[in-house]
Amino acid sequence: MVGFKNRYMVLEIFLDPNKDLMVDDPVIVTQFNVAKAIKDSILINFGECGLASSLGSFQVKYVNPITKLCMVRTSREDYQKVWCAITMVSSIGNCPALFNLLDLSGSIKACRKAALSCEEAKFAQYKLLKGGQVTDELNRQMQNCFERIKVLEH
Repeated sequence: MVGFKNRYMVLEIFLDPNKDLMVDDPVIVTQFNVAKAIKDSILINFGECGLASSLGSFQVKYVNPITKLCMVRTSREDYQKVWCAITMVSSIGNCPALFNLLDLSGSIKACRKAALSCEEAKFAQYKLLKGGQVTDELNRQMQNCFERIKVLEH
């Protein structure tokens, strides 16, 4: 018996830095927000039938709100449709957003490896941007994110 084949995508999210965010309405990147944006894009671009066929194995496995990195699982048959819909996402919530595909893998193990290396590089870049003024709380949050990646499974 052959197992169900999936594709895993590591994506980087770029939020519009020029948008004036209201203090009481910040855009927080969560699994729910990312999944909703992608599902809405599939619905708009491929219709209800396209959305229904994609939902079988579609799942946002991981999102890091600090480094704006996420992992998405989809079926091998529908990964091109989902990838296409991801490139057409124009916003998450009310904030303009773009996605950049960093890695496409056939296994969660390879995807975890790519995500960990991307996370480490992005967090190092984030620390440089902040001038080394990273709080202990932020370091704990990033360590929790690294641990969440390491325990991801199908």
